[in-house]
Amino acid sequence: MTGSHANAPAGASPAAARPALDTGALERLQAVLEKGVAEGRMPGAVVHVERAGASWRRAVGQRALEPAPEPLDEQAVYDCASLTKVVCTATVMARLMQEGLVRPEDPVSRHLGDFAGGSAITLRHLLTHTSGLPASLSLAQPWQGAQAALERACASVPTHAPGTFFRYSDVNFILLGRIAERTAGRSLDVLVQDWIFGPLRMRDSGYLPLSRHPLPRLVPTEWSDSPVAGGQPSEGGASGSRATMLRGHVHDPTARRMGGVAGHAGLFSTAADLARFARMIVRGGELDGARVLSEAAVAHMLEVASPAAVADRRSLGWDVESAFSRARGARYPAGSTGHTGFTGCALWIDRTSGAFHVLLSNRVHPRTRETIVAIYEEVGTLAAQAAGLPPRPEAAQRA
Repeated sequence: MTGSHANAPAGASPAAARPALDTGALERLQAVLEKGVAEGRMPGAVVHVERAGASWRRAVGQRALEPAPEPLDEQAVYDCASLTKVVCTATVMARLMQEGLVRPEDPVSRHLGDFAGGSAITLRHLLTHTSGLPASLSLAQPWQGAQAALERACASVPTHAPGTFFRYSDVNFILLGRIAERTAGRSLDVLVQDWIFGPLRMRDSGYLPLSRHPLPRLVPTEWSDSPVAGGQPSEGGASGSRATMLRGHVHDPTARRMGGVAGHAGLFSTAADLARFARMIVRGGELDGARVLSEAAVAHMLEVASPAAVADRRSLGWDVESAFSRARGARYPAGSTGHTGFTGCALWIDRTSGAFHVLLSNRVHPRTRETIVAIYEEVGTLAAQAAGLPPRPEAAQRA
């Protein structure tokens, strides 16, 4: 187990010292993760908590259990699953909106002429998961490649009228990723590098991590019987089986068929890099002299954008208050935003206070196990408590 503290900068006077985080809450947060590891809920995790320059980061447990145990450190590179939706796709769409190249009310068919879902479905519906489109693409039949995925996504037919029903959908973000590529004239992996990761010096972040990182830095997910395209190095299956340990290849099977670059999944990153991204959001689109988005674009991206008829509240890409919001915990206030990822990841940000936390785990290793949503919730509550946020009134009433 490793860890680090960063409260007041070295040499700072007491008057200039930044507020310290609540060490008691941080100790309880670490205990929650240690308990989750001991109970076999996940092999390990890296967590980062920050507010107003005071930060704390810990690595708990192991990087891998199979085919052999491996120690974990804070520099581990994780498969971030659906955090891709907010860190990559929603941010790129916010940049395109800032530049006036797309608008939330644009019909999807304006940007994808072969879209079969009808002219009533807009980019807002895709970003808020209110399009009525299916949750995912079928994998029952063999197909391969980004173009094949796009054809299937464009052929998807909504089951509900747009703007009337919330269904969390990877199809929405597969379409958004392609719209971003067509509008900007560059592939999504290049866009996020040029517009986000490069300017923010997020050197460990991106798609297709085997092109940048040695295998030992990458956190494995699970054994897979599906072939891994590209001839990249992988770990052999156990006991003479033909299974492959997914390591550096995206866990999401649809994104894997697409070649590893998709609007809904494919991002690999570290807790430190995602903390830089969150810091940029807290600071209104700028960090260390690099401006990624205008302050107005950040505010527009994070404000509630769901149709009034839908109870689940989402912004243009982010979760606000929905059936998926348990990572928010009991203290992050109304208006805070975040997201989770299937592999065991969570990110939650409160711009008003400047508090945020990052949680990265590989709870799907060595095989997919039950969700860790209860751990998300405990971590969110304790991270916000460590940052000095009071309980939300409605949360206090429930308790």
